[in-house]
Amino acid sequence: MATITLKRTDNDYQFQTLDETGQVMTMDIPADQGGHGNGVRPMQALLSALGGCSGVDVVMILNKQKETLEHYEMVISGERAENKEPALWETIHIVFKLKGSMTKEKAEKACALSIDKYCSVAATLRAAGAVITWEVEIL
Repeated sequence: MATITLKRTDNDYQFQTLDETGQVMTMDIPADQGGHGNGVRPMQALLSALGGCSGVDVVMILNKQKETLEHYEMVISGERAENKEPALWETIHIVFKLKGSMTKEKAEKACALSIDKYCSVAATLRAAGAVITWEVEIL
């Protein structure tokens, strides 16, 4: 079972999460919202989770295909609902930037398998109504 412990670490909006394996993440909100900007904003943490989840998938798939991966990067951008609470992610766009022995077609297939089939975070965000688009750049 996954377990996260969250503790407030200042008198404002900074928190630290600790998972069952001892991994720590600091969260905060920007100063213009009352925080200090000393951590990842919670909604951006969701985009980071999407990147991590999909990244693991894509690297595993390319490794199984015996492809050499010299560079892996993702740029993830999103737009949230305006004038709504909660303000959910409505659109998310990912640019996968890869360098290695794979063709663009193999890279696209690996990314498609991740986003459309294997990535639980992508499935969770889609279930909440987000539209996820993506593209691949071979460096």
